[in-house]
Amino acid sequence: MRIFIAGATGTIGRRLVPLLVAQGHHVTALIRQARSDAGGRLVDGGSPVGGTVGGGVTTVVGDVYDAGRLRDVVAGARPDVVMHQLTALGSRDFAANSRIRREGTRNLVDAALAAGVRRVVSQSIAWAYEPGSTPAVESTPLDLHAPDATRRATVEAVATLEAITAEAPEWVVLRYGMLYGPDTWYAKGALMADLATTGDLPAGPDITSFLHVDDAATAAAAALTWPTGPVNIVDNAPAPASTWSPAFAQSVGISPDVPTETSAARTSWARGASNAYARSLGWTPAHPTWRTGFGS
Repeated sequence: MRIFIAGATGTIGRRLVPLLVAQGHHVTALIRQARSDAGGRLVDGGSPVGGTVGGGVTTVVGDVYDAGRLRDVVAGARPDVVMHQLTALGSRDFAANSRIRREGTRNLVDAALAAGVRRVVSQSIAWAYEPGSTPAVESTPLDLHAPDATRRATVEAVATLEAITAEAPEWVVLRYGMLYGPDTWYAKGALMADLATTGDLPAGPDITSFLHVDDAATAAAAALTWPTGPVNIVDNAPAPASTWSPAFAQSVGISPDVPTETSAARTSWARGASNAYARSLGWTPAHPTWRTGFGS
């Protein structure tokens, strides 16, 4: 297939691009500036796009907020599929991330539709569901009436991204779990390791569904042929922070006995998610549980 990717230099995109090329697809990667490093790898903002220059990857320079330019480069790429893997989480700018979900998705899908693209695959999250006591499935409503204004804003942006994506004739929304592994917050020397060092990791009953970043990439590649709809992409083991926090601390070389932040009550929406539907589509995480995946 011919695939256009926005977010090719992100944590998932850097793994996804080489995977798609290895499968024989032609990738057009949207980047903000074109340059190569000393090893001949194409980079954008310091991050490799994937492979070497010309190694099955065509790059186009543009900005997801420049709607006119975006239409031109998508049309020029003649893609069969447009993939949305854009975030602003590397800088922990949640307002910018919400803007990407709203405005960036709008511009990208408009460009795809104008170019006659039938399939759009977008990155979403698996912790936007309404409260419940069991892991959420894809039909569980999103938490659009959350009493907390910050959470409500996040969920509203997610709902906007998913609704815009669903304007395509064929579409898949990948509701990723909490990413861990290299280049994520859950890695040695990264945000959550720093919190473990200072005793600020959460350790209460709130439940998280994790996902290794490599498994996120394999799911995105598989979504090229999946049926239309949302899919939870999470590992097999939702768990409370009281269980995963000590294991994570140990995986990054910090004593699991370091005091942690605890809470007696579970946040009602922190329920985790089920990957049963994704597994029925043939996707199986190579890292089925954070218990063995942390530190990998």
